[in-house]
Amino acid sequence: MSDSAAGAPIATAGAGGAGAGVRGRPLLGGVTDARVVAADVLADIRGGELLDPVFDRRARILDPRDRRWTQELLWGMLRRRGWLDAILADRVRGGLARLDPDLGDLLRLGVYQLLYMGSVPAYAAIAQTVELAKRRHGMGASKLANAVLRRVDRDRDDLRVIIPADPTDSLAIRHSHPRWVVARWVERWGVTETERLLLANNEEASVFARPIGVTRDALAAALSTAGVEVEPAPLVDDGLRLGGLAALTELGAYRQGQFFVQDPAATLVTRYADLPAGGVVADLCAAPGGKALELAREARIVLAGDRSAARLRRVAANAERLGVTNLFPVVGDGREPVVRDVDAVLLDVPCTGTGTFRRHPDARWRLRVSDLAVMGALQRELLRGGSAAVRAGGLLIYSTCSLEPEENEMQVERFLADHPDWTLEPPAAPLPAGTVVGGMLHVLPHEHGADGAFAARLRRGS
Repeated sequence: MSDSAAGAPIATAGAGGAGAGVRGRPLLGGVTDARVVAADVLADIRGGELLDPVFDRRARILDPRDRRWTQELLWGMLRRRGWLDAILADRVRGGLARLDPDLGDLLRLGVYQLLYMGSVPAYAAIAQTVELAKRRHGMGASKLANAVLRRVDRDRDDLRVIIPADPTDSLAIRHSHPRWVVARWVERWGVTETERLLLANNEEASVFARPIGVTRDALAAALSTAGVEVEPAPLVDDGLRLGGLAALTELGAYRQGQFFVQDPAATLVTRYADLPAGGVVADLCAAPGGKALELAREARIVLAGDRSAARLRRVAANAERLGVTNLFPVVGDGREPVVRDVDAVLLDVPCTGTGTFRRHPDARWRLRVSDLAVMGALQRELLRGGSAAVRAGGLLIYSTCSLEPEENEMQVERFLADHPDWTLEPPAAPLPAGTVVGGMLHVLPHEHGADGAFAARLRRGS
């Protein structure tokens, strides 16, 4: 059975450089740097690293054009990994499980290029993957890769994959998500709504700009002049969605500190917080710093806390670029905060990140059922520590980028049951329709066109 939702090839413009060679290097006798970087990034992910930072590190050797091509390859392959595995399962004797995991990833990269990257000629996708397999695993692996990829290429117009009758199994395979995650969502939302979410998760994540020191219209004009496509962002009236990007950090508006990058869901968390102007606010899990920067627009002082001094240095560098002078980094553990009696605490806790699978496609394959319990325990500790830093009558904003009730409503309900002097207090400020349910913020990727997010606004008794 063919799959129209997940299997239709898409053409990608402007990436031919890496398909035909890097900086003019011929294909014969070598593997392009872009493909070597892609393979190395996947090896690092298998070793426990996260996609975004390891890509930034590995891709430094690439020029901007090849960096964009490699990013499309990696993010796209990881979004469709489950479907690619289903294609390969019937074309690798004994199945993918018998192969070295690195060779399995090379085959996924090759099949993704064949089916989904229209700028890459079939001969290049096959020859480059075969040569890469030979370099990393020897002649036997290269022969296997050649046979498998040529078969996929022959079958490309009639790729047949056996899809189970069970709706949950079918969704998991067709839309490339772990079955246990899909099963949770089907139980909560039903098959139709879950499929909408899975489809949204497999779209390319947009880049959103938050203007600072300039109006949205002025920033839009500056970016348009630089060749960047701009349109209004969802959920927030002063944000911009960016398209046709070159190197972001090379834009004049970026270097001049006129914007920073933030998904509208993250911006909406700070809108939901509805903090009084002129207060002292502590963001106890601040890195990478976007929410702290938003809070600094109205607060007198923002204390940006994080356990990692290195991550805080990046927050401080971004604040300096943007000319934000009331944000102060504080190295420390949010479970034992070094600040006390502040007007408000933002607790944007570590979580499973199930609301950001579109932006971080590696997360869906890294996640385990046990992570819900592990994260839940950490979140309870952070709630205990963060609440102790709030003055009497002050506010605690608890937020996640998770869609899971164990990390969201259930955490808030448990905290309120254990702390009778705290109450849930919805914001007075109006928010987009459908985003506040039961007094708490709920942003869903398939409903709102942004990352998933949750927040609860808690008031300490006076």
